[in-house]
This record gives sequence, structure tokens and C-alpha cells, in this order.
Amino acid sequence: MVYKKITLMGTSTESFDAAVDDAVDRAENTLDNVHWVEVESLGVEVASVENREYQAEVETAFELQE
Repeated sequence: MVYKKITLMGTSTESFDAAVDDAVDRAENTLDNVHWVEVESLGVEVASVENREYQAEVETAFELQE
């Protein structure tokens, strides 16, 4: 098996957990064979948004098809 890893940024106005879920949901909806994600970093944007925006950078691994 060969895996590829990509980095995704999930966002939420609710929480870090919801931001991670946002990234995982997008990965599962757009990629085949997603096996795991690793949370790389968390952040909060406060400058250019009306409310806080929680951000989660996740590395997503999925199996490449032969």
C-alpha cells in the first residue's frame, strides 16, 4: 500500500473540535480511502472576522489506488 498525505485547514466559529471535524468531513467527502488525520496546529483568527474563527490544520493520509 502507498499513502499520500495532504494538509487541510478546517474552520469553525464554535470550537477547535468543530474545526477538526470540518477538515475531516471535507476529506471524507472529496477523497477516497482516507485512513487517518493528524492535527498539526490550532489557531484562532480574530483580526478580519466578526467573531472568532477557530482553525485546525490537519495532515490527511489516504491510500493511493493502483
